[in-house]
Amino acid sequence: MESFNYFNYFTEIEEYFWRRRGAHLLVSPLDWAIVETWQKAGIPLGAVLKGIDRAFESWGRSRRAAGGRQLKSLAYCVDAVLDAAAEAQEAAAGTGPEIKSSRSTTEPFSRAELKQYLERNAARLRTAAEKHRTKAAVLAARLEDTAKRLEEALPLLDSPGPLALEDLERRLTVLEEKLTAALSADADEDAMLATRREMDRSLAPYRRKMSAEQLTQLERQYMQKSLFEQFNVPRLSLFYLT
Repeated sequence: MESFNYFNYFTEIEEYFWRRRGAHLLVSPLDWAIVETWQKAGIPLGAVLKGIDRAFESWGRSRRAAGGRQLKSLAYCVDAVLDAAAEAQEAAAGTGPEIKSSRSTTEPFSRAELKQYLERNAARLRTAAEKHRTKAAVLAARLEDTAKRLEEALPLLDSPGPLALEDLERRLTVLEEKLTAALSADADEDAMLATRREMDRSLAPYRRKMSAEQLTQLERQYMQKSLFEQFNVPRLSLFYLT
């Protein structure tokens, strides 16, 4: 997946889905979680868009469409997207060794944008650390340490030559995973229970269309998003910069 497509992944999918439906929709937590599972699985943007097209074609032939109902969630597109991704992988396997072209000198983000993003997230983490310092010292320490790690990454943005965005993204992913574990340990049980109930209601119409593995990944992304929102902590991945 090209860097530009990777880091604008959600925006591209969201806008394409809107165009196919013919109306803008509020982005649901379920849709966010679905796109995150596709992104983390490395499904190419082209395969996602092809799958969305097929899902709309299938919906158009359904009784629900005949009754005037509209396709409202990306959850209906999951099977079609995975089929399109499998086809893309099979096609790539039959093309022989990939011949890599020279890398583009155009970067998907300016250095100033990246610097502002890291600094803004570090500041938000320190604000959250201060809020929890008295009642949740371990969590506060993790938040403070994460902010420090983000600031330590800033010199990378001043290095000469092309930015190693993939490596920066790996660093941010590791930090986010550690932060998720700390947030889970201190999360309010009642709030998490309410979130899980809402997630189950949202997923109910689609559970039979998904495998156990797909559901597990989707539930993980959904709950992670809720955790970060509950503690008012920023997501760190460059996926969220756009």
